[in-house]
Amino acid sequence: MKLFVPPFPPRPTQPVATWRGFFGERARTSVYGWSERAFEIDYLKRDILGFRVHILLDPELIERVLLGNAANYVKPDIVKHLLGPIIGQGLLTSDGQLWRDQRKIVAASFSPAAVEAQRGMFVRAARDSMAGWTDGERRDMAAEATRTTMTVIALALFGGDPRLISETAMAHIAAAIEGFSEARMLALLRLPQFPVTPKGRAGKRGQIFLRRTLEEVVDDRWHGRVDGDFLTGMIGALRQRFPDGEARALAVDNAATFYLAGHETTANALTWSLYLLAAQPELQEQLAAEAQAALGEGADDVAERVPRLRLFLNESMRLYPPVPRFDRQATAADRIGEHEVVPGDIVSIWPWMLHRHRKYWDDPDAFDIERFAGKHSRHRFQYLPFGGGPRTCVGAQFATAEALTILAIWLGEWRFAEAGHAVRPAGMVTLRPAGGLPLALNRR
Repeated sequence: MKLFVPPFPPRPTQPVATWRGFFGERARTSVYGWSERAFEIDYLKRDILGFRVHILLDPELIERVLLGNAANYVKPDIVKHLLGPIIGQGLLTSDGQLWRDQRKIVAASFSPAAVEAQRGMFVRAARDSMAGWTDGERRDMAAEATRTTMTVIALALFGGDPRLISETAMAHIAAAIEGFSEARMLALLRLPQFPVTPKGRAGKRGQIFLRRTLEEVVDDRWHGRVDGDFLTGMIGALRQRFPDGEARALAVDNAATFYLAGHETTANALTWSLYLLAAQPELQEQLAAEAQAALGEGADDVAERVPRLRLFLNESMRLYPPVPRFDRQATAADRIGEHEVVPGDIVSIWPWMLHRHRKYWDDPDAFDIERFAGKHSRHRFQYLPFGGGPRTCVGAQFATAEALTILAIWLGEWRFAEAGHAVRPAGMVTLRPAGGLPLALNRR
């Protein structure tokens, strides 16, 4: 049977010049413009406006950075500069002891037992979304996925605070994420972060809205006006470990981190999965039958009874990793394979290219649900939808259970079909379909 090959950006035969990264589609979409050769070799080096960047495309080299000598590779200064206005020194951007302290504080909230306790929230959010759907309509499922995962995070971590699930909040967050492409450009050029385009200005307004709203949310819990949720517990743990001023700032930073990263990446995983379901109707029907059978035994733990849907989600995140790249910066000299690294060098790891690399995958651009079935000899740093090493995403189990639950419930009642929209990957920080994902919805 011929496998389905979903769309990906064109690949020229020769590497694209570095300066192209500042203009056109290459400046708006991180996965655009990579040559065929980038999916065949183990290593690339680029000099970008004074930044020396090592691009690692070999799992062994990646393991050195993420695990073997992980202490030497921290979040890059430019990333902290870009994300600082939104997430400050939260778990995503901190390093060293500050990172370890925060990781220890939040880890308990994402343990298997904690995820188990949240499964009802996943079900509630999935069903609340479906309540607004109409048989035969055409709906942007990228927006629907975002609204649903935002609701999950608000319910699971912030007590369902209505300020975090409003249409206004959704619009501002989307604008903040879109504005990163311009902010990245200014940072690379070492220019002040003064937005110059309408998209950049909307992004700045989104950042301000997010921080201001989360400061209010934190203050309500800080002063005891709201109690009993994840954020309340995190604030209490931070106050035990840090002085009040620092604890409050870190509470806001981490609230922003989990609110933003916690819903955006899962929303993108859901969106790409829905596209791949719509593009493969026969496979969709098979997975819908599995979901319906599993839901017959209960919804809360349905994620544990849909093994084929789990394979599907894994393959979806291989082809469209929610975060297509992440970077580290060397603090001391090192040797990665044959390559010398000096302090200040950037090391760039690209799940987008690694997951489609011809050396490590058969027919890598094709969708194959069997790819993750059974035993395999895959290198543990070959598939990185949640990162790897000590800094693997703390919410990986939460996100996987959430995505599987939502997909199973939606598939159990609705059929998704393509609606004439040309799908194209876009985004600089996360990977999403350009212009959303309009699909036709039909009730089963």
